[in-house]
Amino acid sequence: MASSKEYLEFVLEQLSELDDISYKAMMGEYIIYYGGKIVGGIYDDRFLVKNVKPAADLMPEAQLELPYEGAKEMLMVDDIENKEFLKELLEAMYDELPAPKKRR
Repeated sequence: MASSKEYLEFVLEQLSELDDISYKAMMGEYIIYYGGKIVGGIYDDRFLVKNVKPAADLMPEAQLELPYEGAKEMLMVDDIENKEFLKELLEAMYDELPAPKKRR
């Protein structure tokens, strides 16, 4: 099941406290970038973030979910209504995320 554009717009609005948020549509889903780094994505109308230590520490009850078959498990963000929490979450994750790969 592909994610809806409406859910993407909702998540982007919830992330509006942060500068430099962008996204890329990919096979009916959306990859979310913060400061040029992939933080997670929207899969089947679920906001999932990479399973890095700062995210797991801030969301100890978060369930690990598969975004799609064959992918690494990601953390499901339940507190999607809380803009301040989302800002704190992505800022905490930033330094743990790999730098974008250089294109050839």
